[in-house]
Parts: sequence; structure tokens; C-alpha cells
Amino acid sequence: MKTWLNSVSLLLGMGLIPFISQAQNVVIEDEEPNSVMFVSINKAGSNVIRIMNETQSSHFHEPKAPHFVLTDRKGKFALGIGGYVKLAAEYDFGGISDNLDFYPVLIPGKGQTYVRNQFQLDATTSTIFLKLVGYTRLLGDFVVYTAGNFRGGDGKNFELRNAYISARGFTVGYDYGSFMDVNNSPATVDFAGPNGMSSYHATQIRYEKYFIPGLKAGIGIEMPVVDGVENSSVVVSKQRMPNFPMYVQYRWNSSGHFRAAAIIRSMTYDNLIAHKAEAKTGWGILASTSFSLTKSLQIYGQGVYGKGIGQFLNDISMLNVDIVPDPEREGKMQVLPMLGWFGGLQYTISPKIFVTSTYGQSRLYSHNGYPTTPSEQYRYGQYLNASLFWNVSSNLQLGAEYLRGWRTGFDNNTRHANRINIAAQYNF
Repeated sequence: MKTWLNSVSLLLGMGLIPFISQAQNVVIEDEEPNSVMFVSINKAGSNVIRIMNETQSSHFHEPKAPHFVLTDRKGKFALGIGGYVKLAAEYDFGGISDNLDFYPVLIPGKGQTYVRNQFQLDATTSTIFLKLVGYTRLLGDFVVYTAGNFRGGDGKNFELRNAYISARGFTVGYDYGSFMDVNNSPATVDFAGPNGMSSYHATQIRYEKYFIPGLKAGIGIEMPVVDGVENSSVVVSKQRMPNFPMYVQYRWNSSGHFRAAAIIRSMTYDNLIAHKAEAKTGWGILASTSFSLTKSLQIYGQGVYGKGIGQFLNDISMLNVDIVPDPEREGKMQVLPMLGWFGGLQYTISPKIFVTSTYGQSRLYSHNGYPTTPSEQYRYGQYLNASLFWNVSSNLQLGAEYLRGWRTGFDNNTRHANRINIAAQYNF
């Protein structure tokens, strides 16, 4: 009976997490040897705390470490439960980006809409996660992590964002891809971030290894996702090869690093004229860095170039141009050159207040007469933001942001949009 009562207390305690997150001495436990304890994170074992902190994602929109964990009495294993609730108010003026996130590519063309202003509220990026960490002789330090938000379907369904196991340098499951730099994601209220940034998730098997202090390299295989333009003579087919990303990164201190990455992919399509499956090879290279100029000023930037890598670039991923028809050869497809980059800075005004500003571009190039020029087809976009963040407490963050975007077609016609974002985020 005592064990049953403690189990009920544990479940009730979990339900009260958002309301007791300021408490520092919450302990709900069973005295039996194999029982678990429900404790605040600072009451967990030192090894558990170390693994939690070392495996914390540095992506700005990822949840922070949990406030509470379930742990065994010896403190060797712990299950963290956490996330955040976020509400953003968005107002577009002088043109709109037709999405909850700000993508210059989605600024409507002439005659598509006469609306020049738009108001939106968004709570769909609110996230919840479960994170199991521990140590065994076989696995060493290990992490089992799953997280999701409510961006699925019509914005009301739960959507998986992470689901992986990590141990001995291997990561298996669904996570951020390796052809990007999670450590270099700018702080923005806008959930998508700069239009020229490489950002994506993939089902994958990845291996990473430290060679010397600060120097790390990784290689992986990823589930291919190919979005292409089809016509009566070509269609995108089932894929026969995974994507192969790799990277090397050097970190010289806690605020400075450089990363170089590459990816190669084979994209299969059906040639309906020759009645056979064919393939085109896509590839990309990435370089990114962040470093401190002063104690208060952080600089960051990224550049990406390649062919057939639209899937990975924020703006161009909306165009479905990983692979496109070759107008000069019926039944054939081709890969287009494309470029993305951004640069920015973050300035810390006080321990609780900081500002950021980022400018970025993405560009699609014509090849073999595709896209047809001149045309309204997206040629390049520009993205500019200025953001202010106030960490009111360890749990509550407020943000305000101004965004401006430009969309230019192959006819050199440019359209623009502006957005004001205001957001509140509570971490639990």
C-alpha cells in the first residue's frame, strides 16, 4: 500500500511541475532499494548532472535542461521531463510572408493577394521532451531523447522533432542533420531563423569522435528526402541511396568554434521517355563560425554552396528544387546551383538582457534554361532581423523582434515584407 501511495504522489508531483519549478528541495521517494526518486535536478547524482549538461543542445529553440528528474536511489540513471510553452504575436505590414515563420520566399507575387497587413498568434512551437541519461560499462555515457511540438497537420497535432539514442559516439534515430551547425543557430523569436541557414532533421546513423581536445569529426548516413519539379516526361522516384554527410569542428574555447561540413547525395527519378530509373548527384559544402570579440560581443556566420541541396536551406526548401527537369533534354533531370549565407552579432547588455541582429541571403541559379528567364520564379531572398531578449527569471524569457524580407524573381522584380514579433516563453 505504501508503494502504491508513493506512486500516486509521484504522478501528482509530475502534474504539478509547471507550478513548483521554483522549488529547490522537491523530493518524492520510496525507501525500497529498487525504487526511484522524483527530485529537482540539483539533487540528482553528479554524474547524471554532468551528462545532462554535456548533452544539452545549443540550438536556440531547443528546450533547456529539465528542472526535475526521476532517478534511482544511487543516482546512476535519470529521466528528465521538461519543455516550454511559447506564445508569439506576429504582425506583418508593408507586405506579408504567408506563413507562421518568416520566409522571404513566401512573400506573395503580384496579383496573388492584395493583403498588405497580417496578424497571427502562434503557440505551436511549444515543446515537451523526455530525456533518459545514465552510465553502464557497455554503453558508457548514454542518452535516450525524444521531443516534439505541435506543428503537425493544421498546427494542432503533435509533431516529432527528435527521437534518438546516443552512446559511444553513435547517434541512432531522428535528430538534426550533420550538414548544419546547431551551435551556430542565431537567437531569433522567429522559429525558422535566417533564410540562408542550413537547417533540417533526418532519420540517421551518425558517428562522432574527439581526436584531441576541441577537435571533433563526424560522419553519417541519413534518410534521403528528395523534392523535385515533375512534368510529363520525368517524375521523382523511390530513392536508392542514403545521404552521406560529414563534418570536422574545432572549438578553441566555450564561445569560439569553426566547423566545415560536406554532403553528397544521389537522387533517383523515372525517365518516362526511356522507361527507366536514372539518378543525378547532388553535393554541398558548409563553413560556419562563432567567436567573441569582447566579453559582451559575439560574432557568428555561415556559408553554404552546392547543387541539389535545396532540402537543407530554409528559403529554398520551400521551392521543391532538389532536382528539376532539364529543358534541353527530354526525359532528363538536373541539379541547380544554390547558395545560402548569413552573418550577425549578439551583444549582452546585462546578465539578463541581450540583443541580436542577423542578415542573410539565399540564391538559386539558373542552369540549362531552367528556371526560364525572365520569370517570377524565386531567384534570391534577403532576411534581416533585430531582436531583444529579456530573461526575466531562469524560467521566463520575453522577446521582441523586427524582421524585414525581400524576394527577387528572375525578372528582377523585388517584393518585400515586414514583421514585428513579440513572444513569451516559460520553461518547465
